[in-house]
Amino acid sequence: MSQPVLPTSRQLSFNTKLAYGAGDLGPAITANILGVFLLLFFTNVAGLGAGLAGSILLVSKVWDAINDPIIGMLSDRTQSRWGRRHPWMLFGAIPFGVFFFLQWLVPQFSSDPATNRWSLVAYYVAIAILFNTFYTIVNLPYTALTPELTQDYDERTSLNSFRFAFSISGSILSLILAFGIFGVIKDPNQQYLVLGGICAILSVLPLYWCVWGTRQRVQETERERLASHSDEAPLPYLQQLKIVFANRPFLYVIGIYLCSWLAVQNTVAIIPYFVLDWMGLSNQTFTKVVIAVQVTALVMLFVWSQVSQQIGKKAVYFMGMGLWIIAEIGLFFLQPGQIGWMYGLAVLAGFGVSTAYLIPWSMMPDVIELDELNTGQRREGIFYGFMVLLQKVALAIGLFLVGQALNWAGYVPSTSGQPVPQPEMALLTIRLLIGPIPTVILLVGLVLAYFYPITREVHAEILLKLRERQNKLAPGE
Repeated sequence: MSQPVLPTSRQLSFNTKLAYGAGDLGPAITANILGVFLLLFFTNVAGLGAGLAGSILLVSKVWDAINDPIIGMLSDRTQSRWGRRHPWMLFGAIPFGVFFFLQWLVPQFSSDPATNRWSLVAYYVAIAILFNTFYTIVNLPYTALTPELTQDYDERTSLNSFRFAFSISGSILSLILAFGIFGVIKDPNQQYLVLGGICAILSVLPLYWCVWGTRQRVQETERERLASHSDEAPLPYLQQLKIVFANRPFLYVIGIYLCSWLAVQNTVAIIPYFVLDWMGLSNQTFTKVVIAVQVTALVMLFVWSQVSQQIGKKAVYFMGMGLWIIAEIGLFFLQPGQIGWMYGLAVLAGFGVSTAYLIPWSMMPDVIELDELNTGQRREGIFYGFMVLLQKVALAIGLFLVGQALNWAGYVPSTSGQPVPQPEMALLTIRLLIGPIPTVILLVGLVLAYFYPITREVHAEILLKLRERQNKLAPGE
């Protein structure tokens, strides 16, 4: 008997890939704006100390450590005519945009500076918790769509290329908007308020495009999943956690991902201070630097995707990280006035940043199928729950460490939106945070990537065993 053609084994259409990619536009816009501007907003607009500012988002991640895996598990168990993931995206999109906007307000709670400062801290912590909850509600089910759309090893890399093309495009778009708004509006409070409002709207709409454009494929996959897993009871949550962390390739993937994104967020958080305080340039200049990184990463996504099909994911990761490390070291030695070198190193860093987007997420579906082979259940939600959690933890840790390091070095905050003269120790700390520290983190990621065990051949064997199991369960077999 010939093997049935399953929905997840067919090639995806261009429109489906495009719609899927659009789903990461909103999360990318919000994450990029927060990563680039939030710490600067806290220290130079809200007037909070660097250490206190860096602590705000870290505190909110305590809730995320509980929130993300639970939403992942609940999305795995969701049953609806829209599939398991789409209802979460539909109903979470608008609150996601609203709470992003509220982060850019600077409310006045009291005429007493100390009382007002701590009231602001409480406000920003509360809004961060609510925003991150709805970020998880829309983004975690979205990321879990990848293995539901296709099981092909190379097709997944292509699918993630579309996803991260939109992701990086969203980052670039948000920076272009910031560049334009900062050039037209001079009041710092109004700058961030307008930027937050526009980005909130742009973040919500593409989520509905994603749901609409992938709905047919998702519904087909859901019918297939129910037919082959109809008699299985869900595993208890604690048992799921135990199985997840017993999956050795998954531990490598989350290690690689954490190192990559911790380096990304550390660099993104310190770039404004590096350009403003060390290089002595303007707000608009550091926006241009980040745009140079993101544009390069966008172009290289498709290049790396093609190269990956020839030499494999691990080799591409090594190539990209090597170029990124060279750029980080170069930035440490960069001197004020060397503007051409600054942009050149930003472009070189973009070569590596694109692999940090592409490769770990391309590895995740392979890990999930190994888990399905071992347990008989597809539990994308809980795996992607930990990945989304790590992405936000990396952002929080990056901002926290940068804030604490600047505070320890004596960084001087401002309420005018403009930099003020900084002590020598603060300037040295800024240079260390943009060069040697992320380099060490990237080297750890390279070691983990070297030992990652799932190659193209191993993945093909996993899929073969899964197909044999599905054929035994298929009606009429």
